[in-house]
Amino acid sequence: MSTTPALFDEAEPLALAPPTGASGGLIRVALRLWRTRLGLALATVVLVIAIIGPAIAPNDPEAFVAAPYAPPGPGLPLGADAVGHDVVSQVLAGGRAILLEALLATIIGVAVGTIVGMATGLSSSRFSRFVARANDTALALPQIVLILLVLTRIGPSPVVLTLIVAAFHVPLTARVARAATLRVVEENFIAYAEAIGLSRPRMLFAEILPNITTPCSVELGVRFAISTVTLASLGYLGFGGTGVNWGRMIYVNQGGLTIQPWAVIAPAVVLGLFVIGVSLLTDGLATAARRREHGGQG
Repeated sequence: MSTTPALFDEAEPLALAPPTGASGGLIRVALRLWRTRLGLALATVVLVIAIIGPAIAPNDPEAFVAAPYAPPGPGLPLGADAVGHDVVSQVLAGGRAILLEALLATIIGVAVGTIVGMATGLSSSRFSRFVARANDTALALPQIVLILLVLTRIGPSPVVLTLIVAAFHVPLTARVARAATLRVVEENFIAYAEAIGLSRPRMLFAEILPNITTPCSVELGVRFAISTVTLASLGYLGFGGTGVNWGRMIYVNQGGLTIQPWAVIAPAVVLGLFVIGVSLLTDGLATAARRREHGGQG
């Protein structure tokens, strides 16, 4: 999204264009939408559970406190899992690692993708066109298959999981950032920046980046939701390490779904609520941006 710049101020040649972000105003517009408020509430509740959950868990998540698949009862509001762990304690302790890794993977992937997208959108060189074509080719690759292949060869660890999920965010984010950059570079202030000899790094980060914050913010939310689902799926497939996490809980307890369903339902519901919350929040931001762009319509 681009904004027509104000008249250039000769006394401050580096402040060439006001950012389209006006992030405070965008957030205020977004918070008027019910979906934004609901999404923020859902995501916040799950984040709080993930952050403080291990500290308030009634039992050690790894302790054997009851018979396998014990039904809900006194001291065990959601019963026990396949090996006798307290389901409530496991749910409270099972989200921190997933959400932290998802957040780091999202930040790294979106940051790298945004830089690549801006650079290829600003430059018309042969190398930039090659990078853009290679990026489009990467989008056609089966990501989950490649992730599993790499993890099988290297082995899962928090660092490897974070970096590999981040790497697969780069192509899509770069495509979004490049499309936004191509609209911005048509503005007069970019021609002015080139005329006064502004360096490419300063042009990218001082002029283009502030004017594509809205699509990048939306992409950040989308990637965060996808990171969370991907890491939970990898945990379900056995690539999430040996610690407690929501994806692994679903896998371990799925065999007793008809006997003690809470061991599967509880982590699935918490994970689903978080993804829905982030998706609603992101959709609210995107809708608010469209309404601002079209003068309050839509």
